[in-house]
Amino acid sequence: MILIAIGANLSANGYKTPLATCEAAVVLLKQEVDIEVVGCSRWFKSDPVPMSKQPKFINGVVAINTTLSPESLLSRLHTIENAFGRVRQVRNEARQMDLDIIDFNGKIRVSSTPPILPHPRAAERAFVLLPIRDLFPNWQDPITGETVSDRIKALSSDILDICPLTT
Repeated sequence: MILIAIGANLSANGYKTPLATCEAAVVLLKQEVDIEVVGCSRWFKSDPVPMSKQPKFINGVVAINTTLSPESLLSRLHTIENAFGRVRQVRNEARQMDLDIIDFNGKIRVSSTPPILPHPRAAERAFVLLPIRDLFPNWQDPITGETVSDRIKALSSDILDICPLTT
């Protein structure tokens, strides 16, 4: 199972809302030849991390199958981000699109070249863990073996102030 986190707190050009932008990213992923989207969580709304005056983020997780390597998949995800107008200038800045590999078939990879697997900060982020639990309630962190519910319980309650969107 390969999990990709999707997030945005700005609308990409041609889209009215960050939610519409995130939904369009799922459509683009489905159109990729080497990527099969097999599931998508509900969308969640969360504050930026670290806390700032930026707009709230829309976050979700998709599960995919692919024949691509982690490096090739990351490159493809960056191409999709760029198509939505993402320009990387400052860490944790507001953005039209953010696509991260969270888990790549349980692989563990610590390297100086991306991607690090699993995503190094995923287990600390409610805006990633809640969508994962929504999609795969039995998911386990590849490094610790902890369940997604155990990871959520371990988080400080002040960062759990996120809610699923109702559409």
